[in-house]
Amino acid sequence: MPATHIRRRRILALTASALLTGLALPTATASPAAATTTAYDDTYYKNAIGKTGTALKGSLHTIIKSQRTISYSAVWEALKVTDQDPNNSSNVKLLYSGISRSKSLNGGNVGNWNREHVWAQSHGDFGTSAGPGTDLHHLRPEDVQVNSTRGNKDFDNGGSPFTNSGGSLTDSNSFEPRDAVKGDVARMILYMAVRYEGGDGWPDLEPNDAVTNGSVPLHGRLSVLKQWNDEDPPDAFEERRNDLIYNTYQGNRNPFIDHPEWVESIW
Repeated sequence: MPATHIRRRRILALTASALLTGLALPTATASPAAATTTAYDDTYYKNAIGKTGTALKGSLHTIIKSQRTISYSAVWEALKVTDQDPNNSSNVKLLYSGISRSKSLNGGNVGNWNREHVWAQSHGDFGTSAGPGTDLHHLRPEDVQVNSTRGNKDFDNGGSPFTNSGGSLTDSNSFEPRDAVKGDVARMILYMAVRYEGGDGWPDLEPNDAVTNGSVPLHGRLSVLKQWNDEDPPDAFEERRNDLIYNTYQGNRNPFIDHPEWVESIW
């Protein structure tokens, strides 16, 4: 019997079997972030494995709070390494706009890139002091004007495009990053919520489901961030960045890059 007939029979048999046993066939919709096993499960995360909910959050906080801090001025050089454009070693990749820009164009003028706090500084008023203000797990390079457009807005779906948006959108009280980094943004916000629990002189940062948080140590919108985490799983750029921060700068990891399924386990 020709090979094509055999393959066709196998496909029909699998389809019939799925229908008979009540199994759903694959669809085009996004599935929840899959559980992953990392090289760090037996070492770095060993005290967190098997836990859920508040126990998992508490265990991860204990693990990741042990970190080295760097100065705000040192962030400039660090971002040139962590966010290097994989296609051009002379450039960094800007987070929201997706633009590749020369590493040398860091500063505060139009056409420069600067240091974007994904968890907005005013959401807890932690400024740029060593700690949440210089934590590389949520600091990213961004175009000066795009950074200003984002401001301290919470994250949510909806809005209109703007200059150099790269597909990102904004409205009066929220900001929606481009599709390729929505999961990145979610995992950075939720890292901050686990790392900074108020016990080491810094605010207790927490996610909520609002977009009018202002200066309180809250950031939203949690339901949307969870959706973004599912729809945009960690990619090679994000994983490389996590490794560099762990091995070269801070000595701690973003657990939601290693285990995106832990987002649903906690929240």
